[in-house]
Amino acid sequence: MPKHVLPRRAALVALMVGSVVGLTTTVTWGQEKPQIAPEAQNAVQAMGKTLANGGFSFHEQTIREYTDANGQPLHIFHSANVVVRRPDRLAVDATGDDGATKVAYNGKTLTLFSVGTKRYATLAVSGPIGQMLAEASTKMGMDFPLADLLAENPAAAFLTGVTAGYAVNTVSIDGVQCLHTFFEQPPGLELELWTEKNERALPRRLIVTYRSLPGEPRFIAALSDWKIGINPPDSDFEFRVPEGATKVELGQEKPQ
Repeated sequence: MPKHVLPRRAALVALMVGSVVGLTTTVTWGQEKPQIAPEAQNAVQAMGKTLANGGFSFHEQTIREYTDANGQPLHIFHSANVVVRRPDRLAVDATGDDGATKVAYNGKTLTLFSVGTKRYATLAVSGPIGQMLAEASTKMGMDFPLADLLAENPAAAFLTGVTAGYAVNTVSIDGVQCLHTFFEQPPGLELELWTEKNERALPRRLIVTYRSLPGEPRFIAALSDWKIGINPPDSDFEFRVPEGATKVELGQEKPQ
């Protein structure tokens, strides 16, 4: 997960605990070289297999930490519905403390629309979702903290740069048994992932901690309402310009 950057206060898309006292799992790396434990590795691989093909949708609730001008840690909340159809269709309907945003990618054009300001920007881009997100990050200055889940190979994307990982314990999330895992990605990233403890291994929670950044900010996501094996129509990924909307060209102020 090397693409993660400092969470932004005005991100267009926020594409995630109780006490750890009493956990039954204790891990000591000792003098041996850190590695990814098989149980943690298998959970990520199973998750990646589920998300690598076909169509799916989910709901996300996220919290991003950021530091204000006085160095105080503050938080911004988002809620979004995400629809994916492999290999090259994506739709996001998000609301948050910084407003509401719609995202539509139809395989040829990515559109970002700010509902409050009625401004939108487009990027001519093609290819799989992961490739599109990488190009959007470069050309539009956007970050997608959940991009690894939408990559062509989610498991490989998630584990890129990870040097150590292990299973923490099993917890219940909305009545579903889930495996809590922990991963280290030098320099300075820590990843906690909760996946369903079944063949689908759907992700239910994700926390990214940026240890190398001032204040050690975190990105927290709760993922729910998963629908797997769906086949959304093309119309779900087309953007229809609302009456009175203004287009913002790349290089100008973004439609935030």
